[in-house]
Amino acid sequence: MTYDAGHYDVIVIGAGHAGVEAAAASARRGAKTLMLSLNLDMIAFMPCNPSIGGPAKGIVVREVDALGGLMGRVIDKTHIQMRLLNTRKGPAVRALRAQADKPLYLKEMKHLLESQENLTLRQGMVEKILVEDDQVKGVVTETKAAYYAPSVIVTTGTFMRGRVIIGDLSYESGPNNQRPSVSLSEHLEELGIDMVRFKTGTPMRVNSNTIDYSKTEEQPGEMEPRSFSYETTEFITDQIPCWLTYTNETTHKYISDNLELSPMYSGMIKGSGPRYCPSIEDKVVRFNDKPRHQIFLEPEGRDTEEVYVQGLSTSLPEYVQKQMMETVPGLENAEIMRAGYAIEYDSVVPTQLWPTLETKQLSGLFTAGQINGTSGYEEAAGQGLMAGINAAAKTLDLEPLILDRSEGYIGVMIDDLVTKGTKEPYRLLTSRAEFRLMLRHDNADLRLTEKGYELGLISKERYDRFVEKRRKIEEEKTRLDNKIIKATEDVQEVIEESGSARLKDAVRASDLLRRPEIGYSYIYRLTPSDVALTADEKEQVEIQIKYSGYIKKSLEQIEKMQNMESKKIPENIDYDAIQGLASEAAERLKAVQPLSVGQASRVSGVNPADISILLVYIEQGNVARVSG
Repeated sequence: MTYDAGHYDVIVIGAGHAGVEAAAASARRGAKTLMLSLNLDMIAFMPCNPSIGGPAKGIVVREVDALGGLMGRVIDKTHIQMRLLNTRKGPAVRALRAQADKPLYLKEMKHLLESQENLTLRQGMVEKILVEDDQVKGVVTETKAAYYAPSVIVTTGTFMRGRVIIGDLSYESGPNNQRPSVSLSEHLEELGIDMVRFKTGTPMRVNSNTIDYSKTEEQPGEMEPRSFSYETTEFITDQIPCWLTYTNETTHKYISDNLELSPMYSGMIKGSGPRYCPSIEDKVVRFNDKPRHQIFLEPEGRDTEEVYVQGLSTSLPEYVQKQMMETVPGLENAEIMRAGYAIEYDSVVPTQLWPTLETKQLSGLFTAGQINGTSGYEEAAGQGLMAGINAAAKTLDLEPLILDRSEGYIGVMIDDLVTKGTKEPYRLLTSRAEFRLMLRHDNADLRLTEKGYELGLISKERYDRFVEKRRKIEEEKTRLDNKIIKATEDVQEVIEESGSARLKDAVRASDLLRRPEIGYSYIYRLTPSDVALTADEKEQVEIQIKYSGYIKKSLEQIEKMQNMESKKIPENIDYDAIQGLASEAAERLKAVQPLSVGQASRVSGVNPADISILLVYIEQGNVARVSG
């Protein structure tokens, strides 16, 4: 017998990195929102590596922040170290990465959510989604509390029928020995949602006091102030180093000799694991030509001695883990505080979702995060933000937000998931984005702040600062386009100092800035601006001018893509009625139900000839529709 526990606009199931962003975004859009968590002490907990960011992922965090999300602000307040990666490479692949203080991160996130207007936090295990005529009505918990809402977001991470595996030991569990969610997973299947079994893993944690750091290499943070959030004004300067060591041939031989004890190779693990974050067993087997692999020793916080052994993810028996670790320099006498383990869990097949992250089967049911087949906190946060925005929009009768592939890595990720699906835990990579020069770490605010403000997720004060920044950048670019620098001796000395060739004639300042050796600092010495520019504004001026030719080509490609996206596919089109369309293409298109010809062109199994036939069919105007 259930009881009426309350009525809301949006209910969020789960309080991991997807759940917190979904709940906050929904509430800030004006929807009365309920977030249900198995354990309110574990809000935004990091069950795996204690870090945020990295290639592509760090750009997602900045995109989340530009749209008004939380992750960037919280990691800026709670990190123990921050670095900008790939500084010697082009701007398209640069990204921030921060080591997190895990206990402090979840404490800060919980505080933000508790203070959020329109948001209620409750502890409870959801067992059932209430559905009537294929429309979501609410949820029921194990305590028989019925919460009602027309939009529900499931963000259960790796808890769905979670099973922890260490050697020949396995038991039902969520990450970090929390309770798994079993009934909800079974109920989703009953509702017609297709599920798939995935696997991920984590390494051991060791006591810092038992590590011999003299045998490792120090990896300090950067002293230059950096931040993920555009709102951050105070920076953490007392950074804690990480440490680098390596496996060796002895380590690899020991692992090879014990492979039959690994659940991954004994057949005990059935789920597909992440290709781009393999276990140490996988590394030794797949990369058997490599004499060593990097191992990063990452502190889990300022007030704990636990150290995360990044790179040594394993599900080998505990005694094997200990003996294997003793072969690694610096870890010979390290004490394991928590053993490494693998975890299998259920995920939703993401091609069942619309680009809004609403399920096609049930109106009002959204999913976000690792339940959609992704890996990583950052991917989860990006999906959670979008699901929260769109679930609130559905309830409040507002326009949904769909980012295309040219607007953000979030758009790339969601399009990949709902259009192509994934056969293993999906990880964002810069190589997945066709327009990565446009989707940079440095310009996330220029791409998305306008949208965040229109959604009501960005304050007027922050938006005004953004508009002023954008104005100053454009004015400085115009000034440099119009400024002529003459080939005087003083000018030649500055140019030679940069390592560039002397001028033969007068040149526009913008053309001089396009030289690889010339940075904005040299241009400023030759022609100072009357307006004070911040470091970010100077960086934007330099990048936008220096890469203007490449940016122009990208914009032309984006225009072609958007032309295809603008060609909408009529609802309920009957692909079987299209003469000449390959049968495989028809089956794939029926499964994905693409909204545009552009999306159809990215469906696996659909080739250019199929798209040409589809275009002709639609343009004829006599579109056959499925009856009934």
